[in-house]
Amino acid sequence: MRDAYHEELDSIGDGLVEMARLVGSAIGRATTAILDSDLKLAESVIEADQKVDDLQHDLEARAIALLARQQPVATDLRIVVTSLRMSADLERSGDLAQHVAKLARLRFPERAIPNDLHATILEMGQLAQRLMAKAAEVIVTKDVDLALQLEQDDDEMDLLHRTLFQHLLDDKWKHGIETAVDVTLLGRYYERFADHAVSVAKRVVYLVTGEHADDLQQEIQPVTGVEGA
Repeated sequence: MRDAYHEELDSIGDGLVEMARLVGSAIGRATTAILDSDLKLAESVIEADQKVDDLQHDLEARAIALLARQQPVATDLRIVVTSLRMSADLERSGDLAQHVAKLARLRFPERAIPNDLHATILEMGQLAQRLMAKAAEVIVTKDVDLALQLEQDDDEMDLLHRTLFQHLLDDKWKHGIETAVDVTLLGRYYERFADHAVSVAKRVVYLVTGEHADDLQQEIQPVTGVEGA
């Protein structure tokens, strides 16, 4: 009976990893679609989001059933509750990848991104994919140190996001209001995608330690400060 129970807990973790890998792939393919104005690829990303939604609904149903049947406590309870929250983060990440693909479809056959921003958007897409891959690794390994690193990695996305706005506010901007709106939305999609990857990692920290990631980092920082004195 207990073996079956723990198999169910493990299967919830497996579902989260699959969701993370799917949305990581989705943001990468959506980035290619919008940069290349690839309608077929954009449509495939949009359609594939249904699988992420289905996984989230299945995971939620299994987690709630587990709560009702087994009434888990302590670490097991943290696993179930935290998994529900992570699945919501991952489902939203899939939606954001879908938004990128929908923008590519909306502007087809034109390219939504001007050439001078191509490299920045490509870098944002690649970084978003790497962050989600790292979040998936954190779910598998339960590596707290790796989880805490994600927030530092996210600083790079914030910097790229600011770079986009610098282009938009530049007096030399010549691509019009519609493109400015598209670029603004894209920047927000990638920035929020990265935030969800960080949120997943933070929830793993709580799952493992029982402490929130922000509180844990505050405990670590004073020690670092003493060593550097």
